[in-house]
Amino acid sequence: MPHVIVKLWTGKSEQQKTRLAEAITKDVMTILHYGDESVSVAMEEVEPKDWIEKVYRPEIKNNFGKLYKKPGYDENDP
Repeated sequence: MPHVIVKLWTGKSEQQKTRLAEAITKDVMTILHYGDESVSVAMEEVEPKDWIEKVYRPEIKNNFGKLYKKPGYDENDP
């Protein structure tokens, strides 16, 4: 029962978030062989000014070994 949480900056349209959720769902179904009823996707918007404190440090930096796709930035980038 995969549940995917996407954390992203504020400002994306509902249409963009819906399309992303649909694409993620499709890929989860194809790659992991789950039915549509088994997949859920949530979007959590974060203000850009809060990204480092609320997302980067606790979820990316502190879990770097668990990431299958690492970002190309760090907390010191402008």
